[in-house]
Amino acid sequence: MKKMIIAALLATAAASASAATYKIDPTHTNARFAIDHFATSTNVGGFYGLNGTVEFDKAKRNGSVNLVIPVKNLQTGSTQFTNHLLSADLFNADKYPEARFVSTRFHYVGKKLVSVEGNLTMLGQTNPIKLKAEKFNCYNSPMAKAEVCGGDFSTIIDRTKWGLNYLVDSGMTKNVRLDIQIEAVKQ
Repeated sequence: MKKMIIAALLATAAASASAATYKIDPTHTNARFAIDHFATSTNVGGFYGLNGTVEFDKAKRNGSVNLVIPVKNLQTGSTQFTNHLLSADLFNADKYPEARFVSTRFHYVGKKLVSVEGNLTMLGQTNPIKLKAEKFNCYNSPMAKAEVCGGDFSTIIDRTKWGLNYLVDSGMTKNVRLDIQIEAVKQ
């Protein structure tokens, strides 16, 4: 039994040793949302200055993402709208200053990344989501002088699963489109 445990630990260490670590570039990473406003217009906003890490093994086609979303960095283009979103009615930024996405699985079709599953934590509640990979690529950046990997990802979430219930009873939709653009630099 002891030999089996040691073998399992060595296999896990060897598997993680082949994955490269990438640091999220906050200038090229953001999380934006769009929500229908009573079938009249679409309200939009975004979170900027995101940070975190990506572990990625190209050969094995797997990895992990730990993305920190600073809620107080929300921007909408309107001070009044932004302040309302940050209030206790919605994101409650004073009590919950950050949200987080932690991946659980990368999905590939052949050599193409098609989606990433994970857990999104907001307002102290965690629920699974699946991000569709709109595009994903790695390249040698002439600016960073290192390999950069990243892409565009999207999903539709039911905001009430995180307690974002504002105006649902008045007929505003629960569904929110979430778009995440991410780039991370190999360390």
